[in-house]
Amino acid sequence: MCEIFCFNSDKPKQVNQCLECFYNHSDEHPHGWGLANMQSEDSVISKEPVKASCSQNLKNILSNPVVGKNVFAHIRLATVGEIISPNCHPFIEADDNNRSWMLIHNGTIFDYPELDKYIDRENGDTDSERILLFIIDKINEFEQDKGAPSTIKERFAILTDIVNDLSKNNKLNLMIYDGDLTYIHSNMRDSLYYLNNDDGFLVASTPLDDDENWKPVELNKLFGLIDGNIVFESEEHVNEFILTEEHINKIEEHLKTMNPVERNDE
Repeated sequence: MCEIFCFNSDKPKQVNQCLECFYNHSDEHPHGWGLANMQSEDSVISKEPVKASCSQNLKNILSNPVVGKNVFAHIRLATVGEIISPNCHPFIEADDNNRSWMLIHNGTIFDYPELDKYIDRENGDTDSERILLFIIDKINEFEQDKGAPSTIKERFAILTDIVNDLSKNNKLNLMIYDGDLTYIHSNMRDSLYYLNNDDGFLVASTPLDDDENWKPVELNKLFGLIDGNIVFESEEHVNEFILTEEHINKIEEHLKTMNPVERNDE
């Protein structure tokens, strides 16, 4: 599937070493890379549908300091959608109150028909982009009913309800940023880890070094982070995802439809 990365801190820090370790996993995830340095002004987002280790653009970016409080990264192993730039994570979308939302996803949506209505609206053809469009619609509906922008606490409650429903029968490792809050969710065992230290809060699909303090992200809960601290934690839902042979067969059927050149790391 994919690997995802997040750094959340109370002050800007350089994260090049972490990113280099993360992107070194691209041999197993060759279908694209993305990097988002989310700031209150002038957020920097880069992505390409090529293997990270083969990207001159990424080499140029990492040759300079990457400094930020909210940094996200993704390497893609395609399970839904072609290998094109619009299908690379992160995905960015604004709600009706002009709040920018960013989403990266590790997983596959096997069963959630409500996302199908976004197929004609999305820029690419991934289930991940549809998740973000669905979230934006739910936020817009809430704020229209309220007649005012949502609070951080209200947005966390909305995302909790969405995740609880969307995680049924689907692998849903998510990192989302709404300009204030970073949301983290995992529902598959041993597929997302965190390290909390003086530098900040790191989250990644696999530990990025030998530090023994890396721990699995607690399953089936949504967490909200600000400035390197967990400020919200949802109740636990019951939708742990367990990969079955049926899931694997569906993924393999999709991969067979892809251009053989694309599958060979181009």
